[in-house]
Amino acid sequence: MTEEGHAIRVIDNLSVGTLEDLGSVINVTEMDVSDKNPLPAPQFGQCQLVRGDIIDADLALIVTKDIDIIVHLAANTGVGPSVEDPRLDCLVNVIGTFNYLEAARLNKVSRFIFASSGAPVGEAEPPIHEELAAHPVSPYGASKLAGEGYCSAYNRTFGIQTIALRFGNVYGPGSTHKSSVVAKFIKQALDNLPLEIYGDGTQTRDFIYIDDLIDAVMRSAIVNNIGGEVFQIATSKETTVQEMTEQLCGVLAERGIRDVVILNRKTRLGDVKRNYSDTSKAQKYLGWTVRFQLEEGLDETVSYFLTKQR
Repeated sequence: MTEEGHAIRVIDNLSVGTLEDLGSVINVTEMDVSDKNPLPAPQFGQCQLVRGDIIDADLALIVTKDIDIIVHLAANTGVGPSVEDPRLDCLVNVIGTFNYLEAARLNKVSRFIFASSGAPVGEAEPPIHEELAAHPVSPYGASKLAGEGYCSAYNRTFGIQTIALRFGNVYGPGSTHKSSVVAKFIKQALDNLPLEIYGDGTQTRDFIYIDDLIDAVMRSAIVNNIGGEVFQIATSKETTVQEMTEQLCGVLAERGIRDVVILNRKTRLGDVKRNYSDTSKAQKYLGWTVRFQLEEGLDETVSYFLTKQR
C-alpha cells in the first residue's frame, strides 16, 4: 500500500504473527502507547505497529484517530477453536468488531472493511451467494454473522461505508502460523507427519490464494458506492479436500517430498459438507476476478514454506 502513497497503522496482539513477519514485507516502526499518549499521525510510506488486543475499547479509540479506512482482519479464526471455546470466539469476534466500529463512529473514519466468511450461511446448497438466508452451524459462523449485522447497522444508522468480505479458504505465503488445512498439511508433510482429513475427504471448499484476496481488499477500499454491501470473495470453484490434498502431494513430490501418509479421521462438529461461492457480485461491483489457479497457488505456497524451513 505504501507504494501508492498510503500510510498504515497495524494493531496486533502478535498471538500468531510476529514483528519479523510484518518487517519482512514492509518497513515498520513499533509505537508505544502504554502511557495512553496520542499517537503521531502516520506519515506517507510509513507503517506503525501497535501491540494490543481488539477487545481493548480504549485502545481502539487511540489507534483509529487520524485514520481514513479500517481494514478489520483480526479474529478468532476457524470452526474448531469456536467449538472448543465459544465464549472466547464471541468476545473476540463480536465485541472486538463492535469496538472498532464504535471507534470508527467516534473518530469519523469513513470506511470499514470487515473480514467475514461463508460460515454465517451454514449448510446450504452451493454456490453460496449474498442473498441466501444465514443459518450458521458453528459458533464461528454465528460470530461472523453478528459482525456483518453490526456493519449493516453502522452503515444505515451512522453512515459509515462498511463492506463485509466473505473470504473463502485462504492460503498462501505468510501462513506459517495458520491452522487452516493447506498450511497445516504443508507443515505436517515437511515434518514427516501424516495428513489428517476430517471425514472422507469429499467435503468441498473454495480455496483462494492470498494475492487474489488482497486485491479484493484493495478494491473495497477505493471503489465508490458500495457501503453496506456484502461480497463473496473466493474462486467460484468447488474443490474437495481430497482433490486439494492430491494436488498438494503432487507439488510436494516435485520437490522430493514423497510417500506422504493420508489418514481419515472422524468428521468435526460444526463443519459443513459443501461450500463454494458465487462471486459474480464482486466481479460486477468491485471489478474483481481471481488470477491464481489452485495448483499455481499451492506451488507458490510450498516454495514459501520450504524457504522458511531452510
